[in-house]
Amino acid sequence: MNIIKNIKNFFKNAAMTVKNAFSGVIRRVRLAFARMNTVAACARGENYVDSGVKILIAVVIGALLLGGLYALFGDTIMPTVTKKVEEMFEFKG
Repeated sequence: MNIIKNIKNFFKNAAMTVKNAFSGVIRRVRLAFARMNTVAACARGENYVDSGVKILIAVVIGALLLGGLYALFGDTIMPTVTKKVEEMFEFKG
């Protein structure tokens, strides 16, 4: 009788362990869905227009910087470099 009681308790404990594990998983899944719903329903004001304006500002600033660098290299730096390289090749040391 004692062996049967031990086997019964073993399977009862195993069933409770499995049940608790599944309930924990189900609880975590429900919590994850609740978080996803909260994030999806959140309306903090970050809209498509705001993102578009940010991208447009970044493109304009990038174009201005690129134009400035192109003008600087084209008019100031490159002629100086070209002149110095020509002077190096004309050197009669």
